[in-house]
Amino acid sequence: MEAIVLEKKMVLSIRDIEISEKLGPRDVRIAIKNVGICGSDVHFYQHGRIGGFVVNEPMILGHEASGTILETGDQVRELKTGDRVCMEPGIPDPESGPSRMGMYNLDPAIRFWATPPIHGIMRPSVVHPASFTYRLPQNVSLAEGALVEPLAVGMHAATKARIQPGDVAVVIGAGTIGLVTALAALAGGCSCIVLTDLRQPRLDIAKRFGPVRPVNIKKEDPAAVVHEVTEGFGADVVFEASGDAGAAAGIFKYLRPGGRVVYVGMPASGQITIDIVAAQALEARIDTIFRYANVYARALNLLGSGKIDLEPLVTETFAFGDGLKAFAYACNPDPASIKVQIELP
Repeated sequence: MEAIVLEKKMVLSIRDIEISEKLGPRDVRIAIKNVGICGSDVHFYQHGRIGGFVVNEPMILGHEASGTILETGDQVRELKTGDRVCMEPGIPDPESGPSRMGMYNLDPAIRFWATPPIHGIMRPSVVHPASFTYRLPQNVSLAEGALVEPLAVGMHAATKARIQPGDVAVVIGAGTIGLVTALAALAGGCSCIVLTDLRQPRLDIAKRFGPVRPVNIKKEDPAAVVHEVTEGFGADVVFEASGDAGAAAGIFKYLRPGGRVVYVGMPASGQITIDIVAAQALEARIDTIFRYANVYARALNLLGSGKIDLEPLVTETFAFGDGLKAFAYACNPDPASIKVQIELP
């Protein structure tokens, strides 16, 4: 089938590639409709690797997707042909230790789309387990459905933060992950989000979410804003979603005593410096996340209820045939750009 293929570092093509996928009794075949370009897709394209995951042979990109069901296995009862769906892109080993603990995202044998050597889904169709395929609520578009994957990251972070009603949170970074983390934190009960970034257009979009105090760090001191919002006490929760090592290192200046920090973004170097004394002086609780587990259904419930609206995050849509242009744009986007999607016929 025709697909968007990363041949090697900085070489993309749209071409036919042989994919052999048999429909098992608990599988569904899905016609792909919308696929988001993730930062990891861009990173693989530009660098040919992320840490120990190296592109050694041609690989189809893409893991944020929605579509419609073409065919179901003979043991699938919960889904039917024609259903609009989104899909969790990671298939774990159900017998692994992490999976049995309910932490299947940490299964070292997980087969995750567009993570070498596993092909992604920038292609017309895919066979996927029904257990990791979710029907979209009627009021949720296919474009929003392809954003459930990043939303799941924000939901997982908000869950780890153990948000209590009325909490004030700081979200560092207004990229896609920072914005969905802010949305998830508001849905989880936060009364106010202080959202920091360098890019004013993204901060302007965030104002639509409700009680969000955007802070352009070129113009304002975020610590002073947090001090003002919390009357000098500090935020209950701080989410580091930028992946910037400098921002991650200074995170405790925003936090109240006994507050919680969740590291969401991943620095390119893999390393940050933590002021552990500052953390100890606050008795801060520090959490990390890796992807997500057991949150897709709840994310779709929130979307269906109208408590979260993802439509404003889709800022550009390219046709499948313009996939190479889409990646060129995603590598050097407009400051107002948030999520670039590719739409298949």
